[in-house]
Amino acid sequence: MIENINPPDQFDANGKSILITGGTGSFGQAFVEHLVSNYTPRRLVVYSRDELKQHEMAMKYSPKEYPYLRYFIGDVRDFERLEMALRDVDLAVHAAALKHVPIAEYNPFECIHTNVLGAENIARAAIRNGVGRVVALSTDKAVNPINLYGASKLAADKIFVAANNMGGRIGTTFSVVRYGNVAGSRGSVIPYFRRLVDEGAAEFPITDDRMTRFWITIEAGVQCVLWTAANMRGGEIVVPKIPSFKVTDVAKALDPDKPIKIVGIRPGEKLHETLLTSHEAKYTVELDEYYIVEPVVAAQSEGSTSSTWWNLGGPQEIEGRRLEDEDFDYSSDNNPEWIGAEEIRKFLG
Repeated sequence: MIENINPPDQFDANGKSILITGGTGSFGQAFVEHLVSNYTPRRLVVYSRDELKQHEMAMKYSPKEYPYLRYFIGDVRDFERLEMALRDVDLAVHAAALKHVPIAEYNPFECIHTNVLGAENIARAAIRNGVGRVVALSTDKAVNPINLYGASKLAADKIFVAANNMGGRIGTTFSVVRYGNVAGSRGSVIPYFRRLVDEGAAEFPITDDRMTRFWITIEAGVQCVLWTAANMRGGEIVVPKIPSFKVTDVAKALDPDKPIKIVGIRPGEKLHETLLTSHEAKYTVELDEYYIVEPVVAAQSEGSTSSTWWNLGGPQEIEGRRLEDEDFDYSSDNNPEWIGAEEIRKFLG
C-alpha cells in the first residue's frame, strides 16, 4: 500500500470519475493503489486490453469494498470504445503506450498506431465527451528522439499540447507529465539485472560504463500526475526534479562482486537522456520540485512567452521563476542530484 502523502495542492479524487488507460501496467496499478488507499472516487475506470491483469486486479480489490472500480477491456486504437469509456469522466490519465525501444523499431506501424493515433483518439474522445482534465504520461526519450518510440511520444506530446486549442467552449484541458526511468517498472534495468542474479549469470552486460539515466520511483510518478491534475492550465509539460544514476551503480547495488561486460550501445539507445532542452528553457518556469514548460505554440502565436489560453495566473497562482540561462539543459549527465549504489541498494531492500 502506498503511504498517504498527499499535499493539499494535489488533485482531490474524492467523488470524482477517473479513467486511466494502460490501467493494468506498472504505473496504472500503482495509480489505482494510491487512489483506493487515500480517496473514495465516484468511479475509477481501469481501461486496458489485458483481461488477465484486469481479472487479477478485480480479485485484489473486492467489489464490496471498492464498488466504484470498473474494468473496461479496450484499446486506445479503438475510438468508439474510448468514446464510450470516457463518458462522464472528470479526469483521464493516459498511460497506455508501446514502450520497448527495439520492438518499436521492428514494428513501426504498431508503435505509430498505439502511441500517435491512440493519443489522437484520446484527445478527440475526451473533447467529444467534455472530459474536464487529461494528463498524458511522456518520457525523456521524447526529447531529441533518436528512436521511433521517442519520436512517437514526441508526436503524442504535440497532440496533447495542441488539443487545448480544439476544445472550444467544452473546455477540456490537456497537460503532459515527462519523466525518466521508473525504478523497478517492467522493462527497466532493475528487474532485468535481478533476473540475471536469480539465474546465476556470470556477469552484468552493460552497453557503456558511462551510461546515465534519470531515476524516479513509481510512487513519485503518481504524485507528479496528481499534482499536475490539480494545477494544470492546459498545454504545459511538467518535468519533476529527480536524481540521476549510473547504470553501473545498479549492478553494484545488486551484486558488487559480479563483473561487468561492456557490450556496446544498441541501435536507438542514448548514452545520456534529457528531460529539458536549452530550446525549451526559455519557455520554462522553475518551481521548487518541478519545471513547467509553457506550450511553445501558444507563446509563439501570441508573439511572447505568455498566451490567452495558458499563463501562470488564475485562481491557483503558481509561484515560480523563469529560466534565463540560454544554455540550460536538464540531462542525466549534468544533473546536480545523484543516487548512488548504496541508496539504490536501500531502495531495493
